[in-house]
Amino acid sequence: MTDEAMLIELSDRLYCALSTGEAVDPLSAAHPGLTIEDAYAIQQRLMARRLRDGERIIGKKIGVTSQAVMNMLGVDQPDFGMLTDAMVFNTGDPIPMSSLIQPKAEGEIAFVLKHDLTGPGVTAADVLRATEGVMACFEIVDSRIRDWKIKIQDTIADNASCGVFVLGPALVAPHDVDLVTCGMVLEKNGEVVVTGAGAATMNSPVNAVAWLANTLGRLGIGLKAGEIILSGALGAMVPVAAGDNLRVTIGGIGTCAVRFA
Repeated sequence: MTDEAMLIELSDRLYCALSTGEAVDPLSAAHPGLTIEDAYAIQQRLMARRLRDGERIIGKKIGVTSQAVMNMLGVDQPDFGMLTDAMVFNTGDPIPMSSLIQPKAEGEIAFVLKHDLTGPGVTAADVLRATEGVMACFEIVDSRIRDWKIKIQDTIADNASCGVFVLGPALVAPHDVDLVTCGMVLEKNGEVVVTGAGAATMNSPVNAVAWLANTLGRLGIGLKAGEIILSGALGAMVPVAAGDNLRVTIGGIGTCAVRFA
């Protein structure tokens, strides 16, 4: 499928869903020939609309980093999306549910880059050298596809199902923490609901960032100094509703809190 008019129409459909807060049927159901390349082309057009609205790209996110989710979506690699300045919150900030459709929270490790990273050929050591620090964070994923009935093409087109994200207060040098064995505890309204570890993300979140740099490099895109990279979930997604309070604690890195208004 390479029909430019169709790609534009599908990106407009997702933009409308984002703007109105009303989910749409899966793109892949109506267009079974939709390819992963088509989906990224739709994502690019969707993000171009958001940039014209005044948003600014400040980083990237990596999704589908666990084997369980890859199996569920029938793929053998992660995906990626774009982060903008309209998506970022600080720890403890209230997030209005009116801005989301069907949100779920994931505990993650965010990387803040101090040097550019351009693939292909980026190694885990390159990622560590380029990283200023890591932070505990929440990604609030949110699908504009009705009832989360997604295939990989749907989530990629929908900017990798990114909603908003929340950064913790502490920035820790990457060499000061074991990013493979660091444990994660996610609490919802004071009760532990998910646990995980750094190894849940492609055996190390550093591997996920290297994958992103190399994948983007083949597309002629680099990761830039100052960008924030969300490296992927350390455990299962947690559905959220108005009034919920969540906290994630990642060993050696710190905490991040979020509440939904």
